[in-house]
Amino acid sequence: IEQPTFPKITEMCVKMIRRVNDEEGIKKLVNETFQKLWFTPTPHHDKEAMTRKILNITDVVAACRDTGYDWFEQLLQNLLKSEEDASYKPVKKACTQLVDNLVEHILKYEESLSDSDNKGVNSGRLVACITTLFLFSKIRPQLMVKHAMTMQPYLTTKCSTQNDFMVICNVAKILELVVPLMEHPSETFLATIEEDLMKLIIKYGMTVVQHCVSCLGAVVNKVTQNYKFVWACFNRYYGALSKLKNQHQEDPNSTILTANKPALLRSLFTVGALCRHFDFDQEDFKGNSKVNIKDKVLELLMYFTKHSDEEVQTKAIIGLGFAFIQHPSLMFEQEVKTLYNSILSDKNCSVNLKIQVLKNLQTYLQEEDTRMQQADRDWKKVAKQEDLKEMGDISSGMSSSIMQLYLKQVLEAFFHNQSSVRHFALNVIALTLNQGLIHPVQCVPYLIAMGTDPEPSMRNKADQQLVEIDKKYAGFIHMKAVAGMKMSYQVQQAINTCPKDPVRGFRHDESSSALCSHLYSMIRGNRQHRRAFLISLLNLFDDTAKTEVNMLLYIADNLACFPYQTQEEPLFIMHHIDITLSVSGSNLLQSFKESMVKDKKKERKPSSDEESESDSNSGSESESEEEASKPRRLRKRVDSDSDSDEENDINAVMKCLPENSAPLIEFANVSQGILLLLMLKQHLKNLCGFSDSKIQKYSPSESAKVYDKAINRKTGVHFHPKQTLDFLRSDMANSKITEEVKRSIVKQYLDFKLLMEHLDPDEEEEDGEVSASTNARNKAITSLLGGGSPKNNAAETEDDESDGEDRGGGTSGVRRR
Repeated sequence: IEQPTFPKITEMCVKMIRRVNDEEGIKKLVNETFQKLWFTPTPHHDKEAMTRKILNITDVVAACRDTGYDWFEQLLQNLLKSEEDASYKPVKKACTQLVDNLVEHILKYEESLSDSDNKGVNSGRLVACITTLFLFSKIRPQLMVKHAMTMQPYLTTKCSTQNDFMVICNVAKILELVVPLMEHPSETFLATIEEDLMKLIIKYGMTVVQHCVSCLGAVVNKVTQNYKFVWACFNRYYGALSKLKNQHQEDPNSTILTANKPALLRSLFTVGALCRHFDFDQEDFKGNSKVNIKDKVLELLMYFTKHSDEEVQTKAIIGLGFAFIQHPSLMFEQEVKTLYNSILSDKNCSVNLKIQVLKNLQTYLQEEDTRMQQADRDWKKVAKQEDLKEMGDISSGMSSSIMQLYLKQVLEAFFHNQSSVRHFALNVIALTLNQGLIHPVQCVPYLIAMGTDPEPSMRNKADQQLVEIDKKYAGFIHMKAVAGMKMSYQVQQAINTCPKDPVRGFRHDESSSALCSHLYSMIRGNRQHRRAFLISLLNLFDDTAKTEVNMLLYIADNLACFPYQTQEEPLFIMHHIDITLSVSGSNLLQSFKESMVKDKKKERKPSSDEESESDSNSGSESESEEEASKPRRLRKRVDSDSDSDEENDINAVMKCLPENSAPLIEFANVSQGILLLLMLKQHLKNLCGFSDSKIQKYSPSESAKVYDKAINRKTGVHFHPKQTLDFLRSDMANSKITEEVKRSIVKQYLDFKLLMEHLDPDEEEEDGEVSASTNARNKAITSLLGGGSPKNNAAETEDDESDGEDRGGGTSGVRRR
């Protein structure tokens, strides 16, 4: 009929309107823009302007079909609220105009649907118009009261396309909101609606049934009280279920259930949907009967949750979810708790069943939220006459108890490789926190973990929840930060599609940002919290912490890629790396040496006659090990002989190795933490351009202002701990130790020994000797880190250039402790 509006304009409107919940300045701008564009009254004679406006609005609504319409509701609420107390209400007038004209356009599109050439286009426009009317009805249902009778015939639309189904569902949703507001509607009109809805419930699928039962609930409960009509419908489906249950109980192998599967699925869903909107235990329905209908329905639906067919199980769980909205107390029943918790906890349970249980909890919480908001609105109307608001308190108490019951299992659902399961689990937790049903501290580590999810929408939602918690409860995030980091590693493990690949702690995109960047950015503002957090992470690398190697890699990745802003942050980390290295490195070497000596003695117990010979042998072995452990700067050799000397050292230690290779594996495993710290320190040096003297000069006790300068980050500096990655990929901890692997571990041991000897530079030595010590240290680091020589020894930041200190290479010395 009309030419569509320009796609560019629609696209711009969609981009703008989605920012309706942004910061105050942008929010104000969006409200003003759309007030001028859509919600300013149009002169009655200017039909062309009104048509343009209608087309623009419906185009934008159509474009947002898949992403939701929250923005429209928010915009309309903002604008109507802003003029609540004004005498002149232009937005309200514009809304009335828009609704009246949308109805006119619907009638035009309806007439034009006979034109086969434009049928698809006009069908789409009809859906967009009716959807827009529903959005207006949600915020101001009074606007549609005079058009209710015009909308009713659309319930008889013949359904052949997706658009036809959308028309029926949206018309049902409009009538549900509008019919209860009509003054003295005709009995014929109401009876026609009831009959139309019942026909749709019997004929069509889940979505139509759901919306039509909901509409029937509003019409019967609030207007007609035609309970017998609904009771007959309920008994039809309830009776069918009872019959099928009895037949299955008599003969579980019977084919009757299979033959009647479509009827079974429809009955399970429809009985649940009817129980959601009608309380059949009222006398209006069951009369004087003493039978407890809700318990009977629970028993019937629970029976089919144990069925072998997953589709039947799913429909039974959907039916239960509906029934629980009308009767939340049923969720405390032991069999329901067992069903829900076992489905959520069982790793081998079907993904569809997990999602359905989470959806049930989500829908229940959404309904409770709607009820609470309605209770608040009702309360405001009578607030002056009443002293207490009991309704909401009772309701929220019930919700809180229910969520306490299922919280643990919902949180554990985060550790699932299917993003849909994690998505619904996060929705349930977000609703629970927003309604204040639980103490938020128990959710913090899980939200930190979900903040590392690969899907941006999910991590943004999790991060937003953390921000809200931090606003209300300062310190909660810091308190659970390390637990959150560990949990995020577990989530990444669950998500990891290729178990052979080690779990990494940064995003594999251009940003290479740490997975826990948001967590660090929340903590870094408080110096005390930040330092405590960093020390706790570095403590995990201590040899006594026994942290698994892949988790250490994950934490090192995060520490390498955190969004550091001031020089103090990486300098503090490097300072503590030095402390850990000096302690853990010595312990590591000592335990390795002790295990060799102890095992050697076990292998041979000398007799008293052989003691002197034995002593001389062990003495020669000790000498060979002692020779291997001498600082290389003290050994008399020339450079050309260094390779052969190194070979001799390796051979000398190889002779002392016990037959049991467990100490070797233990050494290789524990040494990964020290290797990662060495690599992390080198990475931070290269990334920030720090000199050794800058690192050595740093003291944590100095004033914060001294190191408050911004970091001059280098580009293209990546954290790649080759040794640890090779260790994990080869699964060395569980593989057989060959001679070649033994030699490589012995070489690593000797390099560690050399590094530990030169970790603290001896200031009393002459300049030349200090240089030799530095060279030895650099060589050990290069060898340990797999050939990547320490770079950036020269100062590169302005601060470094001005400090005028000696700038040696390699790892900075650790002060004598």
